[in-house]
Amino acid sequence: MECGTANTGFSSQAGCRLCPRACGVSRLEATGFCGADEGMEIATVCVHRGEEPPLNPIVNVFFAHCNLQCIYCQNWQISSADATGDRCTTDTLADRIGALLPQSGGMLGLVTAAHYADHIPALIDTLHRRGLYPTVVYNSSGYESVATLRSLEGLVDIYLPDFKYMDSSLAAAYSHAPDYPEMAQAALREMQRQVGTTLKTDDEGRAYRGLIVRHLVLPGATDNSLRCLDWLADEFAPFSHLRLSLMAQYYPPRTGLPSPLDRTLTGEEYSQVVTHAEQLGLTDGWIQEMDARDNYRPDFSQPNAFK
Repeated sequence: MECGTANTGFSSQAGCRLCPRACGVSRLEATGFCGADEGMEIATVCVHRGEEPPLNPIVNVFFAHCNLQCIYCQNWQISSADATGDRCTTDTLADRIGALLPQSGGMLGLVTAAHYADHIPALIDTLHRRGLYPTVVYNSSGYESVATLRSLEGLVDIYLPDFKYMDSSLAAAYSHAPDYPEMAQAALREMQRQVGTTLKTDDEGRAYRGLIVRHLVLPGATDNSLRCLDWLADEFAPFSHLRLSLMAQYYPPRTGLPSPLDRTLTGEEYSQVVTHAEQLGLTDGWIQEMDARDNYRPDFSQPNAFK
């Protein structure tokens, strides 16, 4: 489906280095590891209620493709390298955002946008020229280039990164990114530098600036989760009140995944990680009930993926 003419003003025409993979592909001529070319492909734009209450409701732009390609991604229908989406210019995407923004109280989420980060300044500028000044939430896998994040400084109000791995072998096996731990750590430090650690909220409890770190507990990988929490506690302890979103919602999104990704998380596994977070003082944030794995199952083949 076409959604306007693709924007060909790609800043990495000679070799894309927007994310830590730095694959060097000229996306005017080919697609990178992520599967993206020089234009923006949008999977869906929708009003969404997600895992963190201060961000609800939000107009989320779900970009097609992803630079991480996790084998267990719950959004695999849209994140895979061979996924397709609506090809949008900044103007046509701004049209879609503007039509829904009043339903979100002015909150806009950019979901997994690292591979399109060079389009974001023009998109925000287009919204501003139309008199729209949303609270911008950058929802990220955590696998980000510090240089790219610096290009977004002043445009992003709230960073919402994952912190998936401290185990590089797990990162390699599950996300083809053995350097994930060090890349994500550097990215989190840069996000904290830009917006601080404390999540600021208004009188209605709606967030308007700060940082929320997500961690999805994976089956059979509690040691990795404990190490992730240890690093977060060590890194952010000198600062105030890191908001941690500790998620139990993992489920096998498709058949054929290797063990233990072919099963859901056990209550014992999740409880162990929650207890460790409490012992470390990471108590500002949210935990999930075990039935979250039944409630967060998007189907992007449907008009409303989250219904």
